[in-house]
Amino acid sequence: MKTISAAEFDKKFDDGEDISEYVDWSKARLVNWEREIVQLEIPKQDLTQLDAEVARLGTTRDRLISKWVRERLANVTAAE
Repeated sequence: MKTISAAEFDKKFDDGEDISEYVDWSKARLVNWEREIVQLEIPKQDLTQLDAEVARLGTTRDRLISKWVRERLANVTAAE
């Protein structure tokens, strides 16, 4: 497997070039998550803080909340 910098890899990917020679396919895994839409009620004060964190990380509310839930659940599972 050839190696290049992350910036070079990103550029090749963004330009639609074949990047397969730079990927270690032996470590690839298929993630097939089923998703369900849920509704949350969040106090406005918390939502303001959430939005600030979303902006800082450059992500979305959905992605950040999903990430936090997965982390919390992983910690609960690890503690059992």
